[in-house]
Amino acid sequence: MATTAPVHPVDEVPPVRQLAAFGLQHVLAMYAGAVAVPLIVGGAMKLSPADLAYLITADLLVCGIATLIQCVGFWRFGVRLPIMQGCTFAAVSPMVLIGTTGGGLPAIYGSVIVAGLAIVLLAPVFGRLLRFFPPLVTGTVILVIGVSLLPVAGNWAAGGVGSADFGEPKNIGLAAFVLVVVLGVQRFAPAFLSRIAVLIGIVVGLAVAVPFGFTDFDGVGTADWVGISTPFHFGAPVFEASAIISMLVVALVTMTETTGDLIAVGEMTGRKVEPRSLSDGLRADGLSTVLGGVFNTFPYTAYAQNVGLVGMTRVRSRWVVATAGGILVLLGLLPKLGAVVAAVPAPVLGGAGLVMFGTVAASGLRTLAGVDFKDNHNLTVVAVSVAMGVLPVGVPTIYEKFPDWFQTVMNSGISAGCVTAIALNLLFNHLPSTAGPAPRPIALPHGGGEEPVETSAGQSRESRKPREETV
Repeated sequence: MATTAPVHPVDEVPPVRQLAAFGLQHVLAMYAGAVAVPLIVGGAMKLSPADLAYLITADLLVCGIATLIQCVGFWRFGVRLPIMQGCTFAAVSPMVLIGTTGGGLPAIYGSVIVAGLAIVLLAPVFGRLLRFFPPLVTGTVILVIGVSLLPVAGNWAAGGVGSADFGEPKNIGLAAFVLVVVLGVQRFAPAFLSRIAVLIGIVVGLAVAVPFGFTDFDGVGTADWVGISTPFHFGAPVFEASAIISMLVVALVTMTETTGDLIAVGEMTGRKVEPRSLSDGLRADGLSTVLGGVFNTFPYTAYAQNVGLVGMTRVRSRWVVATAGGILVLLGLLPKLGAVVAAVPAPVLGGAGLVMFGTVAASGLRTLAGVDFKDNHNLTVVAVSVAMGVLPVGVPTIYEKFPDWFQTVMNSGISAGCVTAIALNLLFNHLPSTAGPAPRPIALPHGGGEEPVETSAGQSRESRKPREETV
């Protein structure tokens, strides 16, 4: 009898009911971040409520399409891993500057289209840089991703930035309740329910939030049933040199962030990212960004919060996230459904986010646990990289006196930590050393254990058999 080859967990297709539950869980995890970018940019440009609603529905539609391209893939587009796509926050400041200094939305979309094409062209170059991401660098980047996202969960738990009751004990209490529910379901529920612990926590938290007045469903009544984003709704794109240059800097930042996220998901799912698949994933980012410029939205990148959800639930199927992409397309075409999801209170998302984002950081520590830290400078690489990644998170205004291009790169904790880790790994582990090799530890003549061995700095430790003693 012919035997079929085993299917990798990434390619498994769960039953429909599980696909729907797992997919909805991913949508709820990223929804607040997805709609935040059009809200911030549109608010800064003082757009009308109707135009803001249009930006949000267009964003959700392209988020779904971008996620499908990344997970399902076609030809050389898509990494074919469980990766959610959403608007990058790295582009917010440059886009606000472009939109409020006379260029308007057409100038934003012109620069976004050019940036997307640049990402497509540069994707093979970034793919060849994968060798500069040993476990030392990838573990550090994953750790920085998780740590830099924790303040986002904290702001949600407090009620959401700018809310009138920010920091009220009732908000923290609701977030803590959701956190307890998520942890309780993970610990005591059957296997299937434990994998949708975040979804259960959000649903239970929403049920508790309604009678206590946390929710506002007014937007549901005013939202349209059907809404379709048409190309260049706000006018033909305008290509201004200054806007394009600033968006190209953003493109480099988002490619760096996406590389870290793709490597993190590869580690979690057991399907390591190779140079070719990294290029395919970045190429999908570029295509999605071009679509964003055409369909009235913004640059796209992998969403780190959903990376944490993959690690927490241990559901590795890319078809789950593809289902989430399909749900986002529906939300983009049916604004009333999108308004229902938007009614989930920020503290509910905050309680779930603490678990998800902490899981990302813990995954980075797990990767670093396999790195050799003896008689080398690897500890310095991790220490300085984490410090540089956390700095803009803890002190958001630290670089406000610097040029815009510098702020674009360094104000993102993820890109700052990633660039630092790559640079320090090259400095300490690839450039020739003038100080000579570190002294080799002296092995004891007894004990029968493994003999200390030298390993390539930054790589995982490998045990070797002890040498046979000669008589």
